[in-house]
Amino acid sequence: MDAAPRIARTIATEINASPAQVSAAAELLDGGATVPFVARYRKEVTGGLDDTQLRTLSERLTYLRELETRRNSILGSIREQGKLTDELSRAIAAADTKATLEDIYLPFKPKRRTKAMIAREKGLEPLLRAILEQRDGDPVEVAGRYVGGDVPDSKAALDGARDILVEELAENATLLGSLRKFMRAEAFIAARVIAGKEEAGAKFSDYFDHREKWADIPSHRALAILRAAKEEIVTIDIAPDPDTGAARAEGIVVQAIGTLGQGAGDQWLRKVAGWAWRVRLSNTMYIDLLTELRKRAHDEAIRVFGRNLKDLLLAAPAGAKATMGLDPGIRTGVKVVVVDGTGKLVDTATIYPFQPKNDLRGAQTTILNLIQRHGVSLIAIGNGTASRETERLVGDVLKHLPKESPAPARVVVSEAGASVYSASELAAKEFPDLDVSLRGAVSIARRLQDPLAELVKVPPESIGVGQYQHDVDQRQLTKALEAVVEDAVNAVGVDLNMASAPLLSHIAGLGPSLAQSIVSHRDANGAFPSRAALKKVTGLGPRAFEQCAGFLRIRDGAEPLDASSVHPEAYGVARKIVAACGRDIRAIMGDEEALRGLRADQFVDDKFGLPTIRDIMSELEKPGRDPRPSFVTATFADGVEDIRDLRPGMSLEGSVTNVAAFGAFVDIGVHQDGLVHISQLADRFVKDPNEVVKVGDIVKVRVTEVDVARKRIGLSMRKDQGGARHDHQSMPKVPRGSSRPSKPQKNDQGGGQGALGAALLDAMRKR
Repeated sequence: MDAAPRIARTIATEINASPAQVSAAAELLDGGATVPFVARYRKEVTGGLDDTQLRTLSERLTYLRELETRRNSILGSIREQGKLTDELSRAIAAADTKATLEDIYLPFKPKRRTKAMIAREKGLEPLLRAILEQRDGDPVEVAGRYVGGDVPDSKAALDGARDILVEELAENATLLGSLRKFMRAEAFIAARVIAGKEEAGAKFSDYFDHREKWADIPSHRALAILRAAKEEIVTIDIAPDPDTGAARAEGIVVQAIGTLGQGAGDQWLRKVAGWAWRVRLSNTMYIDLLTELRKRAHDEAIRVFGRNLKDLLLAAPAGAKATMGLDPGIRTGVKVVVVDGTGKLVDTATIYPFQPKNDLRGAQTTILNLIQRHGVSLIAIGNGTASRETERLVGDVLKHLPKESPAPARVVVSEAGASVYSASELAAKEFPDLDVSLRGAVSIARRLQDPLAELVKVPPESIGVGQYQHDVDQRQLTKALEAVVEDAVNAVGVDLNMASAPLLSHIAGLGPSLAQSIVSHRDANGAFPSRAALKKVTGLGPRAFEQCAGFLRIRDGAEPLDASSVHPEAYGVARKIVAACGRDIRAIMGDEEALRGLRADQFVDDKFGLPTIRDIMSELEKPGRDPRPSFVTATFADGVEDIRDLRPGMSLEGSVTNVAAFGAFVDIGVHQDGLVHISQLADRFVKDPNEVVKVGDIVKVRVTEVDVARKRIGLSMRKDQGGARHDHQSMPKVPRGSSRPSKPQKNDQGGGQGALGAALLDAMRKR
């Protein structure tokens, strides 16, 4: 039987689509089409499946096809053994997960010599069958008939019969399924500190004596406990309630044997059932549920990371303006760069306003000169060590600009991943003669201009918006984050004549090799005059062109549609729409009123359906529209620059830097992000923090708790003035490497800058 229809039906149910939609999408993906291309330009074929549905479809397609391959392999193995029955075939055909398939296969799976095998070799299987058939008989007396040779006494015979029964129970797919269902509903996960590890594992103290339902434990707590166990700080147990659950589990095992009465054989079987649960099956369930918990926690952590990364990548760009980037430092100095509106590096400097040099006058003069020389419109300040001191330094400089000169906007920018980029092969190739720390300042400046274009140069896992990211399956994490980056880049589109190779590599149908070929062709031949000119790039064939063309923009080219997201394959129908307006295409593009009298269904033909026509008309109204929000920044409070400056009750503005399952972290300008616990996000119940905030949001918060020693800040976004929670969840401990962004503490050496006003004026006069 062809498995494809079954797979299509299964996926269709999961993504709320029809089997026909799934089959159509699968055919496109199998043919080499990318998710962004299918989601944007093949809506008629898939019935409008979006990128999220298509990503799930792709993942499930892989899993279910692997399931079918394994199903056929198991059928073949059992058939070769001559043990395949109609009932077994039906059970294998009905298995809907890999785990269920493996349960069914267990009795037929080649295995090493077991106690049960040895007992069978001794001829003890008939003893077990006799006990099962003659419940009233005394098992000890029955066992006496099997004494002799390798079986010294009745006890040894009964032990062998027990081993055979326990193995049969452990390989009973129906029993394993029932026990898993029971454990998923009833099991508790408990963590206990290992004696003598209290001090070494202080960061895990919340879990030294912890117990909660396995089904209810959230991802972040599960990952914390799993890490604590890996570091040998705590032990983990997953078991039903000891007072009632164990007896119920044993009862499920008894049911697998059959209905037991009160005979001597029944008593023996009941005893074996309890032994089987305690010695074998409970351990199997522990391993299974621990594996499930780890996967569940990993999947959720990856989902949270992906969601945060998407929000960060799609953050508002400040725009193509001359930008100064400052990478703050104390002893090593503040690295300063200026990039022009295209991101090209035009100037560099290193200033030493802090200890030990304390050259405040020279530092401010340098900044002032650079601003005026290059017409700087934006100033990006990294949020690491000495960030607030540097921001104050810049603020004092801006006060002394001539009144007729517009003051640049200064913005504190997350420098997460900037050091990774600056030390990368890519940065070395781009700036071979530039100091590593200055490369970091370039990255800080560019990520203010266009976060997406710059952040794609940094490995996603180095951007630091995940929780317990180093604990999760790294292959799965990388795959998921690459998909997020691809979707974000293609959602925005890129300027073909400006984009870097790293940015182009994420465009549908391209990749690192083709992206580099495009840049090399551009360097050798000048700007691309049209999308069609892409076909001249070495190695870029018709399939790659089809996939990538619609996501690449050419501004001010000969073909106006090249600046839009209209795919070249649809230029003909786009011109028909324009012709119906009786005006020049350049006059129509961007004029929302021009198309109001037209009906989309007028232009539907055999190739292009209503969804595509509507997309084309929308694009003509707003060509090349950027889905990202308008640029806004947080304003940090003056005088609040260190955690020691905070007091409960303060109202502050900040930027959301990370969103985890338990709340959101907010940068309020004190070098240590504060936590808004999920209970403090709104004046209502919040199930998912992402319902309220996302990475990059500017929010108003109120300080509720300050713990200077542990560098913890509790914040609230509630308007009802509700106090901080004081249970262990108020400011949960988040072990190193998890979702709490940690910034180096500044050295408080920034005072005295205001006294340099006269010196600045003197410096300006000298110029």
